[in-house]
Amino acid sequence: MPDSMAAPTRGRILIVDDEEDIRESLETLLTIEGYSVDLAVNATAGLERMARSSYDLVLLDLMMPDKSGMEVLAEVRERDRETPIFLITAYGSIDVAIKALKAGASDYFSKPWDNEKLVIEIDRQIAKGRLERENVELKRALKQRYAFPNIVGKSERMLRVLDTVAQVAPSRATVLITGETGTGKELIAKAIHTNSTRSDHPFVAVNSGSLPPDLLESTLFGHVKGAYTGAIATRKGVFETANQGTIFFDEIGNISPEIQAKLLRVIQEREFIPLGSNETIHVDVRLVAATNEDLKRMVEEKRFREDLYYRLNVIQIALPPLRERKEDIPLLVEHFFDKYSRENEKYLDAARKSLLEFEPEAFQLLLEHTWPGNVRELENTIERAVVLATSPHVPATALPDSVLHPGGVRIRRDDAGVLAADASLYEIVADFERRTIVEVLENVSYSQTEAAERLRIPLSTLNQKIKRLNIEIRRASRGA
Repeated sequence: MPDSMAAPTRGRILIVDDEEDIRESLETLLTIEGYSVDLAVNATAGLERMARSSYDLVLLDLMMPDKSGMEVLAEVRERDRETPIFLITAYGSIDVAIKALKAGASDYFSKPWDNEKLVIEIDRQIAKGRLERENVELKRALKQRYAFPNIVGKSERMLRVLDTVAQVAPSRATVLITGETGTGKELIAKAIHTNSTRSDHPFVAVNSGSLPPDLLESTLFGHVKGAYTGAIATRKGVFETANQGTIFFDEIGNISPEIQAKLLRVIQEREFIPLGSNETIHVDVRLVAATNEDLKRMVEEKRFREDLYYRLNVIQIALPPLRERKEDIPLLVEHFFDKYSRENEKYLDAARKSLLEFEPEAFQLLLEHTWPGNVRELENTIERAVVLATSPHVPATALPDSVLHPGGVRIRRDDAGVLAADASLYEIVADFERRTIVEVLENVSYSQTEAAERLRIPLSTLNQKIKRLNIEIRRASRGA
């Protein structure tokens, strides 16, 4: 059958091993799993195949007659940092494993390996690589489609938001942006302004909830000298300063009834009178308002003017909370890693892109978190991780307590205590990790220091896992 008609596979894998039975065993296993498999009988043949073709993953033997797997790994990584490479060896030395991982191996397996675990890790690595490539392609497509460099997202809901922004930006329409705190309302307002015909004129943001009514009125409309105690000079207000530009009213629901009435008049008449003045000033300003309140309910409760509400709500853009667009988290993490690695001059490659990445456990915690503070909370979390990072691989211990699930991981089980049939990979891994730690703890009479030594992890990491996995520490005596 010609290649164009071949059935799709889960990925293309190269096996490099000088032992025929190992090659055949792996080929059979991975072909059954739906992978397309190529074979190389030694290191030289493997390097030639990798030079001619691209692979989703490489299984590389550590000990071969012509070159060692470490030498092959070093040669490949000089030109290719992306393709996942798993080293396979008959020698289960932790020192060799550490050297392999430091040299750029994605994982390390000892012979005989566990077929199920090997396939799970292959699936995970290939899926991760595809997701990263998709993210790069989507970011490139979004940059070509929109001039919104600071807005990161590939989820369907965010794409709909960006479509709306692109449509309304060139118009004169007033826009109301709704969403929880931290969802990026000001970024959307700036994107509207930047992509409008007003982009060469001022964009002025006003935090409506942080100023008392008198000061807010003076801020918006300005005042003349002597208009009130302390008005020692005439001062222009935001409306005059932003003429022909855009004013962004953040937390519009917090303004007083008096300011609501004056704001309505400016919207309707496009004119205002500064405090203490008799002169009417005409302005051409676009309004973009934002709120995390339910303005419609506030209207029903007589806390917000109905006529002003309808004047503001010509076009409404509702921003989804981060917990409802978690597919955007990988892109956001990459974006903030780049931003804060540059700011801190840490772990940057030649192109000044961040080399940092979260370890799988830490990244899963990010996906599991509900993000009550939304993108702003995620940004703070990533900045903290960059500051605390001591290697390009960021562990879970770099995450704040709020993300580390102080309530523990939820592992669903049936009535018999067996792991749920539809358990996610995260639950399967967490369950295996929990059982392993409990077994080691029982063998050392619940001495966490000894358990950490046997598991070859820092005591602080073990304590964090005990807390996260809801492991009960029994204070058993050695005699018992």
